[in-house]
Amino acid sequence: MFKSIRAEIQGIVERDPAVGGWLEVVVAYPSFWVMRYYRFSNWLWKRGLRVPARWLMQMARWGTGIEIHPGATIGERFFIDHGMGVVIGEMAEIGDDVTLYHGVTLGGVSPSVDSEQQRNVKRHPTLGNGVIVGSGAQILGPIVVGDHARVGANAVVTRDVDARTTMVGIPAKPVQLSRAEQGAIDQFVAYGTPLDLDDPSAVEGDMLRDQVALLKARLSALEDAVNAANERAQAPSPLSAEPHDLAEKQPGK
Repeated sequence: MFKSIRAEIQGIVERDPAVGGWLEVVVAYPSFWVMRYYRFSNWLWKRGLRVPARWLMQMARWGTGIEIHPGATIGERFFIDHGMGVVIGEMAEIGDDVTLYHGVTLGGVSPSVDSEQQRNVKRHPTLGNGVIVGSGAQILGPIVVGDHARVGANAVVTRDVDARTTMVGIPAKPVQLSRAEQGAIDQFVAYGTPLDLDDPSAVEGDMLRDQVALLKARLSALEDAVNAANERAQAPSPLSAEPHDLAEKQPGK
């Protein structure tokens, strides 16, 4: 147990540049404290002591602003940076070395619809090892987020995410990474997304605007060609002139 706690503290120190040392983690980090509550409440939950387990996590929520259901499954070296507003549902499964930021929800798609049929049914997401989820992101439903995947801030994910994939936007879509970025996917990136990546929705919007501008230019060119053809058709032809008009123009006549 103490080895696991030491590894968790070291993981926080490595992933948060604001940490001044292990003592600061112990006395001032809500992620560290909520996990102490969670480990014990999860032990109670597995032994059928569900009301005490829920009460204990409610106390942890009041003290840390982090809501974790005691029935959730959480791996080693889990870190919630800042922590406020994080919600982790009962059936959520989280691997090792996972990082969440504030405002993240690992929840169900429609918990209030026919809730009786959803009891004891997998309805929350599964996060693989090394996943990073940015602040405000919502990962909903019994989906799987693959190992070392990244979910950008405020993204809404409702479908499975392949391993080593970066998802951004609403609804979340995969971002095309360069070969160098794909090779560095194992490196820790705060908030799940490098700053130089473009939102795929924004990229699609720019492409659509370019296509509309091109179509407008082609339509304008076609209108100019049609107008020019109409003007030529309406202009009088020299061959259609009357004979006496031609005679008047001949010299000596």
